[in-house]
Amino acid sequence: MAEKSNLLQGKKHIHFIGIGGSGMFPLAQILHKEGYYLTGSDNNESDILKMVRALGIPVTMGQKAENIEGADLIVHTAAIMEDNPELIAAKASGVPTIERSVLLGIITERYSDCICVSGTHGKTTTTAMLTQILLDADMDPSAVIGGKLKSINSYGRSGDSEIMTCEACEFVDTFLHLSPDIAVVLNIDCDHMDYFKTMDNLKLSFEKFCNKASKAIIYNGDNENTVEVANRIQGKKKISYGIMDTNEYYPKNITHIDGLHTRYDLYHQGEFLTTLDIHVPGDHNIGNSVAACAAALEAGTPVEKLAKGLDAFKGAGRRFELLGKVNGVTIVDDYAHHPAEIAATLKAAKSLKFNQVWAVHQPFTYSRTKMLLDDFAEALSIADHTVLTEIMGSREKNTYHIYAKDLADKIDGCVWFPTQQEVADYVLQHAKAGDLVITLGCGDIYKAAKIMLNGHYE
Repeated sequence: MAEKSNLLQGKKHIHFIGIGGSGMFPLAQILHKEGYYLTGSDNNESDILKMVRALGIPVTMGQKAENIEGADLIVHTAAIMEDNPELIAAKASGVPTIERSVLLGIITERYSDCICVSGTHGKTTTTAMLTQILLDADMDPSAVIGGKLKSINSYGRSGDSEIMTCEACEFVDTFLHLSPDIAVVLNIDCDHMDYFKTMDNLKLSFEKFCNKASKAIIYNGDNENTVEVANRIQGKKKISYGIMDTNEYYPKNITHIDGLHTRYDLYHQGEFLTTLDIHVPGDHNIGNSVAACAAALEAGTPVEKLAKGLDAFKGAGRRFELLGKVNGVTIVDDYAHHPAEIAATLKAAKSLKFNQVWAVHQPFTYSRTKMLLDDFAEALSIADHTVLTEIMGSREKNTYHIYAKDLADKIDGCVWFPTQQEVADYVLQHAKAGDLVITLGCGDIYKAAKIMLNGHYE
């Protein structure tokens, strides 16, 4: 760990390639506040770049070799391709050049109460919930969140306390760069198998992540894989949470007041702690809120402060995010891109008082679609109607010979279209007043939602 920490020692000018990324901006916020001189570049204007410039950080549009001039540390996002001229120049310059997750790991070392939230699903919502609780408890955390927290209109913040909240993603083992004091494990399900190959390898990575925790591990006692990993960990404080009362932290007396409002009593080892209200749908979000409370309490939050933060939390960006209505049809956008996430989201949607639920899904990566094809079909069949776009390959080439039609053929009544415009047009022509349309995926399917609402996505 010392070798990583030394990367920032003596550095004055840090340059960010792709500074407009949602994962880059919180890191820029933290380092800017610490007094480093920052510069950045990006290819596309965005709301995030407006926030970057508002801090006084100069941004160059377009990625060119000369942008790195004067920097003594260069950071790039994982999305920057190897043939990017700015990245090529950075690597040829002799200046230390690191990927964003490495910098995030360095920053997590600087806090004595860094809470890293991991899991195949629910990381962003739980990290956002936790951050909101800490903010409303006047704990002043720093935060790096995978989605926008509405109350601060940002993807993170730089606080003045020793507490940091951080989303910990398992993709290509990036969470092993982090230095958690409190490690939270929400669930472990089959994903990123193009990298991990087997469930045993995935579990091993989560085990390594948990072993990095210096103070405590908070794990989902209802998830079999998570329990298996927790049982392997020796010599560390372990805290279970879940829906079942066999866990240390669990809910009782759950009352669904309306579709987006649930109330429950939080218990700890048989003792009543407090009554809580959450305003995001689905039983999975009850579990996420219990995890957030357990982490907040472990970090020193008074129990009487939990309710205010959870009551104030109205969801994270692209997590069952209500976008608006058109012709009486409600449009919601969600990041769900794994069958378990899609199933949880659609079950929550079906529990609300809408006539029909439309799932508009953009499959993401050929490998995931191929490996989990039947699981995707089963999850998407929860909706009354399913509409697909073609698969977004992202970093992959279609060596799997898999197409949206292959998935559509497994879902009754499913249709698919090559473009977002065609998807939006079809849904608007067929959805009726009182229906719910939910766009699902981690690519750019949100554009279809915006076309439905505004006629364009810019």
